[in-house]
Amino acid sequence: MTAELSPLLHFPREEYALRRERALALAAERGMDELLLFRQESMHYLTGYDSFGWAFFQCMKLTADGKTILLTRAPDLRQAQLTSVADDIRVWTDSADANPALLAAEMVGKGGRIGVEWDAPGLPHSRARELESALGGLRETADASGLLAELRAVKSLAEIAHVRRAAELADAALESAERTTGAGVFEGDILAEMQGAVFRGGGEYAGNEFILGSGAMALLCRSYAGRRRLGERDQLTLEFAGSFARYHAALMRTFAVGEATARHREMHGACLEALHGAALELRPGNPLGLAFDAHARILDAAGMGAHRLN
Repeated sequence: MTAELSPLLHFPREEYALRRERALALAAERGMDELLLFRQESMHYLTGYDSFGWAFFQCMKLTADGKTILLTRAPDLRQAQLTSVADDIRVWTDSADANPALLAAEMVGKGGRIGVEWDAPGLPHSRARELESALGGLRETADASGLLAELRAVKSLAEIAHVRRAAELADAALESAERTTGAGVFEGDILAEMQGAVFRGGGEYAGNEFILGSGAMALLCRSYAGRRRLGERDQLTLEFAGSFARYHAALMRTFAVGEATARHREMHGACLEALHGAALELRPGNPLGLAFDAHARILDAAGMGAHRLN
């Protein structure tokens, strides 16, 4: 099965080619002729390559002529073949003394200035030191850690369609939570219905696990191990996302189980006002910070400054 026939490619090959062309143009503006990438999102953006293999050493070179070379491990060979349009896929072999940075240096070769994604979860400090040593005097390097992120911030029409589908799945998950939540309900059942709605709609796991908390845990902003049943009068907080073709749309909601208190209603009113105030500042050309300033100003005026996040 070739990449051309794979149902795991979410865009035409022409869109990936255009992304690589734009990446090279931006790199040239910054004085780089090629790129060495370690962020999984960068590899995915340029070729469709979809894997959590970034937890181990792997990298992708974008050559000056727009070709891509992927260096990865054996478990990701078929993954790369079926999910990407990478032109050249190479495998490094695990061993006690393996140093894949040496293979990366061979892949880089000699030439002009190459941009490297030094700031990447897939390149821990120990591996970065090995890579620096392996590159030696082969190439002059520059930090290209944020370069692809600039391009990814502007979505194509095809990408926007995926984001819209992700938002529909997030709405479906929320509706499932609303139907399921009630006194005595087990939190795991709520999560199962929410995630099931995403799966049934053709989506996949979100990049971040769903966050659900009730009772004393309703104010947590992170997930944790353990599930409980909702009380007769309780508070449930949900933070989650619909995910489609790895594009996400996130939501956060708080449910009052049983009768809402006067304090609940006061906070709800202040939050609505702050949300609307922030939305008014979300206009082309405005710094994002203006939206935060509106949020902070309104909540502070409501006497809730000590409770808002920064």
